[in-house]
Amino acid sequence: MVFFSQKIRPSYGQKLSILATIPLVLAVAAIAALVTLQSTQLAEKEIKSLEETLINAKKAELRNYVKQATLGFYYIYGRADPDDEEAKKQVMQILSAMIYGTDGFFFVYDYDGTNLVSPRQTEMINKNWSGLADSRGTPVVDELIRIARSGAGYHTYLWPKPSTGEEAQMISYVNGFQNWRWALGTGVFVDDVMATVAAARLEVETRVKLTFFYIGGITLAALLLVFLTGMVINIRERRLADAKLKQLTQRILDTQEEERSRVARELHDSISQILVGVRFSLELAGRRLNNGDKKGMENLTKGIDTINGAIQEVRRISRDLRPGMLDDLGLGPALKALLDEFSRRTGIQTDIKTVVFRNRLDQDSKIALYRIAQEALTNIERHSEATRVSLSLSGHKKGATLQIIDNGKGFSQNPNQKDSTSFEGLGLRNMMERIEQLDGTIQISSSGAGTTIEAIVPLSHLLPPENKTTEAIEYDLQK
Repeated sequence: MVFFSQKIRPSYGQKLSILATIPLVLAVAAIAALVTLQSTQLAEKEIKSLEETLINAKKAELRNYVKQATLGFYYIYGRADPDDEEAKKQVMQILSAMIYGTDGFFFVYDYDGTNLVSPRQTEMINKNWSGLADSRGTPVVDELIRIARSGAGYHTYLWPKPSTGEEAQMISYVNGFQNWRWALGTGVFVDDVMATVAAARLEVETRVKLTFFYIGGITLAALLLVFLTGMVINIRERRLADAKLKQLTQRILDTQEEERSRVARELHDSISQILVGVRFSLELAGRRLNNGDKKGMENLTKGIDTINGAIQEVRRISRDLRPGMLDDLGLGPALKALLDEFSRRTGIQTDIKTVVFRNRLDQDSKIALYRIAQEALTNIERHSEATRVSLSLSGHKKGATLQIIDNGKGFSQNPNQKDSTSFEGLGLRNMMERIEQLDGTIQISSSGAGTTIEAIVPLSHLLPPENKTTEAIEYDLQK
């Protein structure tokens, strides 16, 4: 289980990819919600408009029915008196015969609430229905009478369908005949309208869901594409990083072997030869002293001097490997000692110049600048044929600068040229790599009049100044 959890644990790059996709997911979710809301609202408006259009068409149809029915008996109503019962019976017979469709009919209520005409629901005739309400509590007869008293109008309520006996929504148009105190009207059931509206609403909801699914699918595809792209980039970057790491490892190994070879050559060419000479001197001194020859003391003294030279040579090699003066006294004194040793060994004239500045260099910068100076002096000794070398160390607003100038013959700056005096052959790339590790810069220029190497360490590698006296500051500048 532990192994499995380690296998599925995301890497740092994968975590960044996941974090990068979260805003995308949230943005897409917000867009999807907004689109869905707007689509629903727009669809609801369209459905309401459709429902209103269908209802208005039904109302116009009802009004036309009542108008046609009125034209059918108006010649009787117009000549009759308010108490003409015979005329009323004739009109009721005419209205009773006016049935249409499956459930269409005309009805008449007097203003007292008594039903006079109801051809499809005859059980209601001659009964008073004042106070009648539907299942939802909506007044029916009283409201129809009220509308008739005021002239004409529409009323919506629930009413049993004559064909099925099931309650359905009904819209009625009623007209008042004031001489006879009649409320004449007809109604139409709008369940077909409701069904049409429901079907339209279902279709809209289906379209909205499909739109949401489309957005979700596109989002999923985009996320998958982003994920796969990130994986490809991650794999590619890992391969590049692995390749660079291998190159760096190989370079470190090569550098180690080169340094070991150099130390071995130093020990063999100098220390070993000196020690062999010491051995011969001591053996000769021993033989002469055993024979009573006073010249044996001369050989002994010579051997001691040679041993002192070997000790100095060992110290020089040790100083090249890790200069103790750099840790004890600082960069300035270490560079001066390095330059003095270089002048003593090569006979080349040297001078060093430092400018007082309050900030101190950190340890990494001191080591890097010292090694750059060491590498530069080695190149000058081996290749330049120079007679004079100048070294300067100064601080400024951008950091600290180490400058090394010689008056030698120069070298080729073409990296593709592989001779002994080329850019690669002089180890200048090592200098560049050291300064790049500090985020600094190095400028190398060479001509027949000499070579200039200028290494700049950024301000971030300068430590804050300490509270010291002026003399201490001047000494500490080299630190």
